[in-house]
Amino acid sequence: MSKRDLKKYLASLPNDELQEQLISLYDKFSDVKAYYDFVFNPKEEKLEQEAKVKIANEYFPIKGKRPKLRRSTAQKYIKHFLSLGVDPYIVADVMLFNIETAQKYSTKREFSNSSFYKSILNSYKQAVDYIVVNGISGDFKARLLAIHDQTFKQHWENRKEFERIYDNFE
Repeated sequence: MSKRDLKKYLASLPNDELQEQLISLYDKFSDVKAYYDFVFNPKEEKLEQEAKVKIANEYFPIKGKRPKLRRSTAQKYIKHFLSLGVDPYIVADVMLFNIETAQKYSTKREFSNSSFYKSILNSYKQAVDYIVVNGISGDFKARLLAIHDQTFKQHWENRKEFERIYDNFE
């Protein structure tokens, strides 16, 4: 069904039926529930803190387990924030927090496989692109530079690529 057809269909429904359909969607689909919960009670700071705790737990587990180091955990939160329409400043903050946490972990442990470094590079590029598109470069320039500098301090194998991305950002 096209968006136009959906608009026609919804316009033809009586108000009571339209309300019943929305309530049914709310009950059946957790994404719809999450969206309306956020729209009517946007606790962005709470969502941000929850995401940061989960991301930090990937690298520095609270219960002494081995770290899982999954970039996908942060990506899920970022995707969720984007779908809800969370403030771009908060989304960018979580993006950079993920990279900074990974770098803190890598100061203690060097990785032999390049997938970790490539993954963090992809996160960095995504964050830079997002920050530029949303016009909040001034707020995050120092953190982006600190991440860039840290790749050189730790002698990451792809530090030149971080430098290229940062140079294009300026």
